[in-house]
Amino acid sequence: MVGREDDMFRYIIHFSITLGLALFLTGCAASNAYIASEIPPMHTVSEFSDDEIVSRTEDPWEGFNKSMYKFNYQFDRFVFLPAVSAYETAVPRFAQTGVSNFFANLGEVRNFYNCILQAKGKKSLVTLGRFLTNSTIGIGGLFDPASSFGWRRQREDFDHTLETWGVGTGRYLVLPLLGPSSVRNASGIAVDGGVHGVIMGGIDPFGGTGASSEIERGTTALETVDLRHREKFRYYESDYPFEYYMVRFFSEKRELKIGAD
Repeated sequence: MVGREDDMFRYIIHFSITLGLALFLTGCAASNAYIASEIPPMHTVSEFSDDEIVSRTEDPWEGFNKSMYKFNYQFDRFVFLPAVSAYETAVPRFAQTGVSNFFANLGEVRNFYNCILQAKGKKSLVTLGRFLTNSTIGIGGLFDPASSFGWRRQREDFDHTLETWGVGTGRYLVLPLLGPSSVRNASGIAVDGGVHGVIMGGIDPFGGTGASSEIERGTTALETVDLRHREKFRYYESDYPFEYYMVRFFSEKRELKIGAD
């Protein structure tokens, strides 16, 4: 997905849990026809400079990436969006904001150690101040008083850290469920996910409840739904006849923007 957002706390997806469902959905596909052909675009290819967009960057894994892009659309259509719709219907808006604030506050841990790894002292202090303030005054992160103090959230991840160390972007890659990415970004997701797992395993916040696994799965599901709820991108609603290339183009623009920060 684009818009990737960027804040996407993407490592929370437990791929081992969703893989079975993913394969099931793939098997249930009615045909191998392009999904784009099912939803006619409002524009035509002649309105745009296709070559200019497609030739921006090589895409040697285009066959795999296109297939994964279509699979992600199906998963989004039959799993993510229905879950998001039910969530938005059942949960009051103020509570939705509180849930988003809570998980964003947990994400400050990722922002903090990546700021340190990038030798960004000032941003590290701001991030630490945000986390402490929102965790206390903000009642565990349900509210965001730090922003009212002028402490803007620093959006950092290990992908950005690798870029700071001079690691190239690598090939374009569409990840299962997580969407448009790159080899470097996928590596960053893996590292951030590993750190998250180590921290949660060390803290074991639900260890004394007697239902640690169930609570962790529920928290993961809620965070996943919240992330999709906050991401406004919808597959095949761009009205472009070659949406795959447009998404790839804007994903690459994001990588260039990261390098300029």
